[in-house]
Amino acid sequence: MNKVATIAGSDASGGAGLEADLKTFEEYGVYGMTAVTLIATMDPNAEWSHSVYPVEERVLRAQLETIFAGVGVDAAKSGMLGTEYAVELTAEYLERYKVRNYVLDPVMVCKGANEALNPGLNDLVARRLLPLALVATPNLFEAGQLAGVPTPTTVDEMKAAAQVIHGRGARNVFIKGGSKLAGQDRAIDLFYDGSNFQQVEGALTATKWTHGAGCTTAAAIAAGLALGLEPYEAVSRAKKFITLSLRDSFALNRWVGPGNPSAWRKAFN
Repeated sequence: MNKVATIAGSDASGGAGLEADLKTFEEYGVYGMTAVTLIATMDPNAEWSHSVYPVEERVLRAQLETIFAGVGVDAAKSGMLGTEYAVELTAEYLERYKVRNYVLDPVMVCKGANEALNPGLNDLVARRLLPLALVATPNLFEAGQLAGVPTPTTVDEMKAAAQVIHGRGARNVFIKGGSKLAGQDRAIDLFYDGSNFQQVEGALTATKWTHGAGCTTAAAIAAGLALGLEPYEAVSRAKKFITLSLRDSFALNRWVGPGNPSAWRKAFN
């Protein structure tokens, strides 16, 4: 059984974070393990406002020891880390256990926000984790933050940001443009391996229920790598996976709704 670890936050609503990762791993047929970095909650009495509760450093270390020393992994991904020690511990264990198939999803804000919560922490993520990443999967906002440029709004700007991110250490860069690019009638993402750019396109999905889409995409890439796919193959398959998931998305309440990872199963059975 191929084994994949996610180092990420727990989303109490179940739509994003490690909950989305585990659902994706299950659909890919890989064995998922989790190191919980923080717990994210949402207040239904305050318009779904978010709160974040970091896990203690010693508890996070114990989880990582269980996963990497006790079991071993074929791939790993990280999501929302939340603290400097979470970043440093993630780097420590990836380096110690020489994890090649590492996917960095540089989660910088909760969905709907457009301002970095902790710019200093984001700099640490770029410095410590980008050089370890086989694939980095920023969205447009995160790509701008990692590259030190304004948020890209065109494919050419995505390409420029991808080159900078690659130059900072990521071996492959997958920028998730989706429906956010100006003047596009397709969902456009961009893959860059340091030599070639490849646009990864799909039909736009008419839904506002996209909670956890970024987490799901990165988890799918990590699962694909664990199964032996090359980076671009893993990205291409993940694009199909998230497209099907979003086509079958649904509302949890009036504020939020996730995609449905099991749509992949239903489409091919």
